Amino acid sequence: MKYDFSFLSVNAVGEAAEYARELFSEEIEMRAGYKPFEGGEPCVDLISDSSVSDKDTYIIEQDGSHIKITAQGIRGLIFGYSYFLRKCVFSSNKITLIRNIDGVYTPDKKIRGHQCGYRTIPNTYDAWGPDEYFRFYRDIMAFGCNTCEHIPGYDKDEKNPLMKYHPLELAARASELADKLDMDVSCWYPNSDNEDEETALAARRKVFETMPRIDVIFPPGGDPGEMDGDDFVKRCIAISKVLKSVKPNAEMWPSAQAPHSNITWPEDFMSEMEKLPDEITGVITGPNHAFLMDDLRRKLPAKYPIRFYPDITHNVRCEYPVHFDRDDWHYALASTLSRESINPRPTEYRLLHRLTRPYVVGSVSYSEGVNDDVNKAVWSDMDFFPEVSLYDTLCDYARFFIWQADAKKIADAILGLERNWEGDPAENPHIEHTLQIIESELEKAPALINNWRFVMMLFRAKCDMLVRRRRQFELELINEARCFAAKGDFDSARKELMTDYDGDYYALRASLGELADKLFEQIGMQLDVENYHASGWERGATLDTIDLPVTDRAWLLGRYEVADAMPEGEREAFLERVFNRNKIGKGEYYYSFAEYGFGVLGERQKGEFYMDYQGDRPEVNNGSIPMCMLKAFDNYTFVCKLAGFEPDTDYKLRITYKKNKYDMFDSFYIKANGTDIYRGKFFGGEKDEQFESEMLNDRFTCAVYDLPASVFENGCIALEIGEEHVGVVLSEFKIYKGE
Repeated sequence: MKYDFSFLSVNAVGEAAEYARELFSEEIEMRAGYKPFEGGEPCVDLISDSSVSDKDTYIIEQDGSHIKITAQGIRGLIFGYSYFLRKCVFSSNKITLIRNIDGVYTPDKKIRGHQCGYRTIPNTYDAWGPDEYFRFYRDIMAFGCNTCEHIPGYDKDEKNPLMKYHPLELAARASELADKLDMDVSCWYPNSDNEDEETALAARRKVFETMPRIDVIFPPGGDPGEMDGDDFVKRCIAISKVLKSVKPNAEMWPSAQAPHSNITWPEDFMSEMEKLPDEITGVITGPNHAFLMDDLRRKLPAKYPIRFYPDITHNVRCEYPVHFDRDDWHYALASTLSRESINPRPTEYRLLHRLTRPYVVGSVSYSEGVNDDVNKAVWSDMDFFPEVSLYDTLCDYARFFIWQADAKKIADAILGLERNWEGDPAENPHIEHTLQIIESELEKAPALINNWRFVMMLFRAKCDMLVRRRRQFELELINEARCFAAKGDFDSARKELMTDYDGDYYALRASLGELADKLFEQIGMQLDVENYHASGWERGATLDTIDLPVTDRAWLLGRYEVADAMPEGEREAFLERVFNRNKIGKGEYYYSFAEYGFGVLGERQKGEFYMDYQGDRPEVNNGSIPMCMLKAFDNYTFVCKLAGFEPDTDYKLRITYKKNKYDMFDSFYIKANGTDIYRGKFFGGEKDEQFESEMLNDRFTCAVYDLPASVFENGCIALEIGEEHVGVVLSEFKIYKGE
């Protein structure tokens, strides 16, 4: 059943309710074009009542077109009226509540929030002032957030051209505004490697005294910070004492994130926590964690709850890369969209939330801007309502933020943007369908171009389309060029590879710049370094990576430049090797992490691996490297099971490694069906100098090892490559017949 709330009245009972009425009226006016009345029907009554169980609970009583929203104070009232707005459709002057919302609403998780640090690194927040932060608070509270997290003591003396305030000045004003909404304020406040305890405590006291509200201090154990685990806990205890002398009710929540350089950090940290210091309230876990979450909960004394610090803002080289459960994001998308692009990933984060929910009392996400705006709403809604329908959340997001459009179409488009990143973009027609949905909504409601959330969706959809078109076009060129090369006509192959894009492609590319201008103007989003002052190409500067190679076209053309300096006879032989770089004969095998993923390896990898992605690095993916080398697998071991090799045949194994060598260790090994093929210092084997000079760039090296017929078992082989101290980083390998 639907209910007409057009030209509603809003009434308030209590001081907090009066302020809530003011905020609620602003929300109605923004969507409907008029302010609510006072008295009359339909109506919403806002009531502040100290008898409500806690600050986060709200009660909605509905009798047709008469609604009462009751909460303890301003926080719960904002939650309540926002829930009403999430279930309303706004059309011209008409307001329609889509269903009965009667009920008592109590959150599942105690802590629900997002980081919004004002510093030089983020792709958005550094362009904001107090007004933008206040709007941000109200927006995240619409999905049940009770915590914002600032960064008042990091890069405190650094500013960029976008920043109008000193970081501590902004943090102080922002915490004051958060207090007006009764929003908890957490501070991410790392240790400096060059700071003694006296200096550290004095600096923190100044921050604690300057900020009107602080509820939690969060010092990360590493990233940054290089203290030993036991010293880190002791420093947190000392900081906590200073904190409580200034803010008696504030809490200390250190994070079990370990420095990369300290292998005993986890044990040292836990030994101090087992002493049960009262100065510490709980422990946070996040990127570069010292313990797996289950391990942390088992080892950490039960006295201390765990708060999650989920990274919902990054796509590669992070704790939860795109498709974190299988790490198969296609290199064409990973290269061009990079680490911090607009990234709605609702179904992925639903999975992550379900995996982690039993261990934690809540979360405050790691965020560097609005690129993860959908993810914030999805995560917060699950923290409040853990079993909420994901589609309902996305429709609520659309009705609350993009009310000019059809909510279901926007929800479909958001899911479409996530599915755009499935598989090879050249093989994903869903990319075109997603853009069609978004453009159709814009055609029906042109005012959407003034809504930065909608513009973000349009920008991302066009980026995906650009990558798809470029990859499809270039793959066709490469296929034609290979046909010429197979006949020895390398000049025709080159001419084919040099074919330019058509006018439609360039028009699509130009439209990205126009949308980037709008996003910078509307919300301060920084989509490149030169024009919008992004702090670097991997910090959401999509326009600085969108044109990077997505096929081997640039690499092949670059090899022609090398060939041009060769004598004629050598030139053709070299180009033949280039075009046949990864070609294999019968009974041979080639594997690339970038091209094939993990599914073909016949065995799951052991432990937690890291993919050191190379493709979005402009200084690497610039034509000097083929696509097959863009993913560098970093782990203590690599394992696979392969078959199809010919009996009674000796083979060679050539592995391409990232060039990191650690000559102090001699425990690098390669096993084939349990037999040592090599054991000793990195990397051993024989050099293939021709392959290395012709086919690799200066970041990579290769080594060749013997695989005698005796190590195969009826054409099958299980490989294990590893090193126990620092691990091994490899991108491809080839098993081919020995001479």
